[in-house]
Amino acid sequence: MTLFPFIIRIFALKIVVMNAIFTKSIVDWYAENQRKLPWRETKLPYAIWISEIILQQTRVAQGYDYYLRFMQRFPTVQNLASASEDEVLLMWQGLGYYSRARNLHKAARQIVEMGGFPSDYTAILALPGIGEYTAAAISSFAYGLPHAVLDGNVFRVLSRYFGVDTPIDSTQGKKLFRALADEMLDRNDSATYNQAIMDFGALVCTPHASCSSCPLSETCAAFRTNTVDELPVKSHVTKVRPRHLIYLYICVDGKILLHRRGEGDIWQGLYEPVLLELKADEQESFAERLCSLFPDVVLLDKGRKHQLSHQLLIADFYVLNATSPAEVSEKIAQLFPADSLSKDFFWTPETSLDEYASPRLLLEFYKKRSLCR
Repeated sequence: MTLFPFIIRIFALKIVVMNAIFTKSIVDWYAENQRKLPWRETKLPYAIWISEIILQQTRVAQGYDYYLRFMQRFPTVQNLASASEDEVLLMWQGLGYYSRARNLHKAARQIVEMGGFPSDYTAILALPGIGEYTAAAISSFAYGLPHAVLDGNVFRVLSRYFGVDTPIDSTQGKKLFRALADEMLDRNDSATYNQAIMDFGALVCTPHASCSSCPLSETCAAFRTNTVDELPVKSHVTKVRPRHLIYLYICVDGKILLHRRGEGDIWQGLYEPVLLELKADEQESFAERLCSLFPDVVLLDKGRKHQLSHQLLIADFYVLNATSPAEVSEKIAQLFPADSLSKDFFWTPETSLDEYASPRLLLEFYKKRSLCR
């Protein structure tokens, strides 16, 4: 009689015990250390959805106040659905990733048309802007459904604890970690476990973790093999494209020239002054032409860098005063290629700038502009 099946059963039992220890340790830690956050004090899917979308690519410390303001302005999905896109973008201003706000708005209108927030994973996943992680989070937190969340924090905890060096951005890695996350899930209380492992990754198993205080260090594979800083593994390095922007803040009698950005590029739907995008070697000659046409122009900021996920923006900000819109049109035509300016520019009082949603890069410029007066 061979001992092989017996050995396999013993090995499988050991894995089950280890998994149980991991899950219990995470939940026990959470019971003592969980953060008190407003979206954890409700089972309303709308409130949970808003928090999850805000916290994508945003730290809790930054997103907390945004969540409170957003919920105060749009307390129900009906309020959000009936708002204009400009209103939604203005409330989102400063968070970045503005497609998330536009998708929120679009999804809210779909939810109202459906008669209410969907209550199953597949229907939630079908809403605009909702991926597998967000659908799992809403399903779990609002309805107690057994769906495991898998975000950056969870990837980090699982890859380190189990010593998995398969790239998390590979097809194989995504399948492996999805199966592992599902295996670890406490199906009797998925909401608590999911919150626990995310908080654990955010507060303990951080990118630069101090493992001495970790309650899982004794059984953590990465800690035992001194590979904590090497996990998780990514196979692809994001290529960052530089873009050189010239902004002209043009003033005539207390009014400035603005336009709303269109589709097909960053910051869709946000407002900005006159913009020209140049190559790096074209900036000096442009500055000379600008100064010859507007001798009183002021270079308020030069080479300000603004990092996006796949782009590095390098911007110069000029402030210039003109006597009339006609002068602006005449001289700007000499600076810009024909038809390069949007036809939807409009004049608006400087005092009304805060009524128009703008990217963080421009908010920093507007602040500096006000300080320089």
